[in-house]
Amino acid sequence: MCIRKANLMDARGIAKVHVDSWRSTYKNIIPDEFLRKLSYAERTDLWNRNISKEGTHVYVALNNAGEIVGFADCGKRESNNADNSGDITSIYLLEEYQGRGIGKQLLKQLFLQFEELDFTRIFVEVLENNKTRFFYEYYGASLIKSEKIKIAGADLMMLTYEWSNIGEVLTKFDTV
Repeated sequence: MCIRKANLMDARGIAKVHVDSWRSTYKNIIPDEFLRKLSYAERTDLWNRNISKEGTHVYVALNNAGEIVGFADCGKRESNNADNSGDITSIYLLEEYQGRGIGKQLLKQLFLQFEELDFTRIFVEVLENNKTRFFYEYYGASLIKSEKIKIAGADLMMLTYEWSNIGEVLTKFDTV
């Protein structure tokens, strides 16, 4: 397994993981019709923009055949007004690669990026019914906000978590 910084050539592979992982992760959470309509082409365009965007840091996880099986990105959301802070905007893995420590490696890479940027507070938003929230909790994130949102007509709860000590999180990666 290899984790590396993404480049524009990775946009199509990231888009495939993005669509496929949304379809598995959000099944029975987000309406099926919405998930069926997700487009590889639209997500490829999105990831071309994201990879090129100043201040956005995108990483990919490659299997032994060199195929993208996961990705993560971070930066600072426009809505984030907290000083010296950043946001994890996504971590997704193909379903068959979950539970193998790849998410941990991607999260560690994001926190190393945050440390390099001298961020002291990190935020992540996750749907309440997404089991990934327990992953964030395991690595020390604290729930700070819960709000009702709508996606494709469905009422969902969006949870916001925060880490306030990057060093503690990085230390945890070395001990687990």
